[in-house]
Amino acid sequence: MKTPRFWAEDGFLARLLTPFSLPYWAAAAARHCFSSPQDAGIPVICIGNLVAGGAGKTPVALSLGARLSAVGYAIAFLTRGHGGSLTGPVRVQPNTHQADEVGDEALLLAETAPTWVARDRVAGAAAAREAGAELIIMDDGFQNPALGKTLSLVVIDGGFGFGNRRLHPAGPLREPVESGLRRADATVLIGEDRKHIAATLPPDLPVLRADVVAEIGKHLKPGDRVHGFAGIGRPEKFHESLKGLDLDVTGFQAFADHHAFSTTEMDNLLAAASNTGAQLVTTAKDHVRLPKSFKDKVERVDISLAWHDDAALTALLDKRLSHGPG
Repeated sequence: MKTPRFWAEDGFLARLLTPFSLPYWAAAAARHCFSSPQDAGIPVICIGNLVAGGAGKTPVALSLGARLSAVGYAIAFLTRGHGGSLTGPVRVQPNTHQADEVGDEALLLAETAPTWVARDRVAGAAAAREAGAELIIMDDGFQNPALGKTLSLVVIDGGFGFGNRRLHPAGPLREPVESGLRRADATVLIGEDRKHIAATLPPDLPVLRADVVAEIGKHLKPGDRVHGFAGIGRPEKFHESLKGLDLDVTGFQAFADHHAFSTTEMDNLLAAASNTGAQLVTTAKDHVRLPKSFKDKVERVDISLAWHDDAALTALLDKRLSHGPG
C-alpha cells in the first residue's frame, strides 16, 4: 500500500479513525506482556522501527553487516520475507529465489551475506546458527517479542519522524512511541531532522545519526536525463535522491511499497522514458522485483549509509558484543 497522506498530519480523518486504533494498541501491549523471548544462543541485533513503511531499516542492516563482518563475525541476516510466499525457515538463494517467494529485502540482504527468511523468528535464528552464524542481524521484528535481542535499534526517518503520532489506521504507528522507545537501546535518525524528532526523544536514549548516500549507476553521470520510478514506503525520497545526484529528472512515477511490476507497466515506463530521451532508473529494492527480461533495461541506484559519529556506533556495538567474534 502507499503511505496515506493524512498519516503525516493530525487532521480530521486521523482523528475520525482514532477509535479504530484501540485493537492495535491492545494487541501490541498483549504481545509484550505475555511473551517469553527465546535465547538464540548467539547475539541478535534487531533493526526495527515504530512506523509502517520504509524508514531505512535495510540500509542500516547492510551497513552493520559489513562492519561486523569486517571485524571477523560470521553474520547472518534474518527477515520475515515481507511480500514473499515462503514461510521458512529457508536460506535465500539470490540466483534462484524470486521476490514473490522471499521478498525484496531478503534478496538485497542475500547479495552480501547468508540470509534466512522465517515467519517464526526463533526457528529462523536456530537455522542460521546451525548453519554457522555467530551473530544475527534481524531486519525488522522489533514488535515481535518471540526472539530475545542483544541490541535493539529503532530507525527513524528524519523527514517523516513519527508522522501524526497516531496508531494504525489513524496514523503510521505500529505501537505507541513511548512504549516502543522504552525497549530500544538506541535510535538511528536518518537524514535531516526536519520534524525535530531528536528533541522529543528520551534524554538517556542514544541517538545515532546517519545520512543516506545514493550511488549513481555505472552507466550514468551527472546531467544525464532519467525517468525514475519507485515502489517503496516513501517514493518521494528516491525522487529527491535523483535530484541530489544532479540528474535531469524528466519524469517520476510512484507505486505502492513492494509493488509487483507487470510487463505492461514496464513497457509503459520504458515508453515514457524513451519519449524524453531518458534512462529508466529505480531503487535497488525495486530492481530485484522487476520481471527478469527488463532488469538490463533499467539502471539500478544503490544507497549506503554515512554515519555521523563512527566512534559512537563502534562503542555501542563493542559494549553489547563484549565477547567478540569466534
